[in-house]
Amino acid sequence: MFYFLDVCCTNLKGSYNRCYEHKQYRNGLKFCKQILSNPKFSEHGETLAMKGLTLNCLGKKEEAYELVRRGLRNDLKSHVCWHVYGLLQRSDKKYDEAIKCYRNALKWDKDNLQILRDLSLLQIQMRDLEGYRETRYQLLQLRPAQRASWIGYAIAYHLLEDYEMAAKIIEEFRKTQQTSPDKVDYEYSELLLYQNQVLREAGLFREALEHLTTYEKQICDKLAVEETKGELLLSLERFEEAADVYRRLQERNPENWSYYHGLEKALKPASTEEKLKIYEEAWEKYPKGLVPLRLPLSFLSGDKFRECLDRYLRMNFSKGCPPVFTTLRSLYQDKEKVSIIEDLVVGFETSLRSSRMFSPDGMEEPPTTLLWVQYFLAQHFDQISQHTMALDYINAAIESTPTLIELFLIKAKIYKHAGNIREAARWMDEAQALDTADRFINSKCAKYLLKAGLVKEAEEMCAKFTREGASAVENLNEMQCMWFQTECALAYKSMKKYGEALKKCHEIERHFVEITDDQFDFHTYCMRKMTLRSYVDLLKLEDVLRMHPFYFKASQTAIQIYLNLHDNPLTDDSKELQADTGNLTDKELKKLRNKQRRAQKKAQLEEEKKNAEKEKQLKNQKKKKEDDDEEIGGPKEELIPEKLARVENPLDEAVKFLTPLKNLVKNKIDTHLLAFEIYFRKEKYLLMLQSVKRAYAIDPDHPWLHQCLVRFFKGVSESKDLAESVSMVLKQEISRLFGESNAKSFNQAFLTKYFNSIPHRVAGAHTQHFMCSQLSNCYFFMFNVQFHLFFLLYSCQNDVLLRPFNTEESGGTGYST
Repeated sequence: MFYFLDVCCTNLKGSYNRCYEHKQYRNGLKFCKQILSNPKFSEHGETLAMKGLTLNCLGKKEEAYELVRRGLRNDLKSHVCWHVYGLLQRSDKKYDEAIKCYRNALKWDKDNLQILRDLSLLQIQMRDLEGYRETRYQLLQLRPAQRASWIGYAIAYHLLEDYEMAAKIIEEFRKTQQTSPDKVDYEYSELLLYQNQVLREAGLFREALEHLTTYEKQICDKLAVEETKGELLLSLERFEEAADVYRRLQERNPENWSYYHGLEKALKPASTEEKLKIYEEAWEKYPKGLVPLRLPLSFLSGDKFRECLDRYLRMNFSKGCPPVFTTLRSLYQDKEKVSIIEDLVVGFETSLRSSRMFSPDGMEEPPTTLLWVQYFLAQHFDQISQHTMALDYINAAIESTPTLIELFLIKAKIYKHAGNIREAARWMDEAQALDTADRFINSKCAKYLLKAGLVKEAEEMCAKFTREGASAVENLNEMQCMWFQTECALAYKSMKKYGEALKKCHEIERHFVEITDDQFDFHTYCMRKMTLRSYVDLLKLEDVLRMHPFYFKASQTAIQIYLNLHDNPLTDDSKELQADTGNLTDKELKKLRNKQRRAQKKAQLEEEKKNAEKEKQLKNQKKKKEDDDEEIGGPKEELIPEKLARVENPLDEAVKFLTPLKNLVKNKIDTHLLAFEIYFRKEKYLLMLQSVKRAYAIDPDHPWLHQCLVRFFKGVSESKDLAESVSMVLKQEISRLFGESNAKSFNQAFLTKYFNSIPHRVAGAHTQHFMCSQLSNCYFFMFNVQFHLFFLLYSCQNDVLLRPFNTEESGGTGYST
């Protein structure tokens, strides 16, 4: 964007514009200074605004805002000043304010193309779709010959779900494109595929199929044409033609599951036998294919299942296919199938040990076949929680082949699932030592070390693959390596280093903000390159971005920490130390002081090392920036763990993390239970009611929900500050949830119903503790907890380790087997 000052000489204008265009901001400031040094133009509004914009690019925000506001006061009717003020607001991510500035600029220059384009970018970024459509219409009127004007206007209608109008606009634009049928034009091809997508979303399947058939030769992506044609034929119930399409697709890729499912829908088998016949024909046609053997296992049962599984497993074990167990994991929900798998594979292992054959009448197998059978059995018994058996099989495999990394990886997993995370980390480290150049094993090892609370060791492990000259943690943060930060947050939380844990959670939050902001560049790029299908998919993804598991885990961890900080605020360490030293003798005090001095010296040395490393990094960064004239934007606010842990209102900070979860992750019960925990501490009863009702709709028997219900019941019954109307609504809902019983009898009924479930029993014990108000009741509670602990120990099998675990796994109870 460049503005020409009528009052200045042509040389100064051209020089300034060149400097701004090439990001030579300091030179640009010199030309601004020359203009403003003239007494006649010392308060020229547009020049002041442009100087402020240049300073903002240098990171001097306060000075920039002051200059732009000064320029705006001197020339309120200048579209340049309002536009620049909008650009400043946009650079600070204040998009709503920037939109207001752009609208003010358009009052004084309603047909300014640059301002209209900038306004449309902010509107699509903020998903102001109605406003976006109006702006794109203005741009279309001003520049009807430009491709972007038509495409932007069509996308506006598409996003507003007015598909027919969007399709008409694209068709009108397509008619203006003069392309030869024989010419391969990628951009025109993408336009045709996007038009077809709009027709399909409009429900015009017949028209979409005709469109696809007409322009098939001009579309470059032949695979997309075939797949789309198959879906359209199924929608139009032209099953024979659809079957032919999916058979052609199978020939192209016989390992694609979706093609087999499409063929099933087209042929509409009436029985399991007919369904199986489809896959048998495919297997005869593609004898090396694994998918025709795997997919029938999902719907077969009994002897047919055993027969098909036998073929599938023999082929995989003979070939030495490590991920075979992963492909069968979905079958483990069916107990009958699990017993057949176990019976069959244990039989293989016994036969291979004695005769090196799967069966007496079979062919002799190579020694590696037994290895992969034992590898499978270790994973199988680990999956069904028989960890001792799993360890026996994996140890036998390691004894025969002690150099295979996958074996050590599975052994580490078994220990992790059994609860011995330290031993798991040790074996994962053993696996990593076998191949130090394998980044996957390196990452897995770092993850296990973090789970074991060995943060420094994990950082050293990651440092083997991070950039030289920068610390591993900083480099991983730059690369948005969220699995590492998530595990770090959980490790610090378990170590009660809440500040460090919160820092990691906030870093993950920043990554998602950056990802959202990064889409800004694609609004113009995708329309220029005509990648329209990908662009619409990107916009839809960004709308639900915070549904991602990484964000959910980080938010959950942060909320739990903030709740803990609200319940148990951090105290001043110096006061606690003074209280402790008052009870010590002179000798003990002297020893303590010496210990403190040594620790202080050690900490000083570590700080000096860190500072030296930081200085080196800063020097490297300065050298890199010397080539680029200036860096746009200022530095981000530093995340300091101590400040994060000593926040004034932890519950308000928790709500910031909760809000996206309530909007996007409504299907998870943890979202609503975390919301209840926050509102319970804020004493917002209607919001508490909303949370428990939503959680109850998902899983009415959840142990954590039971605790929340009883606390809610007790809170409402004891509260005296509620308005009559609110109290009446709450009591009606409580009677619906609890029935006519009180909290005590409700809890007793819950314990009786789930007598054999350990998490439910512990949740019931916690609830009794909460309801305990008199000393006699407390004695009863202690007896009850002892009974639950005895039950817990009695229920444990030989290979199950008793271990504490987090509320995410336990549903808020805090214990598990």
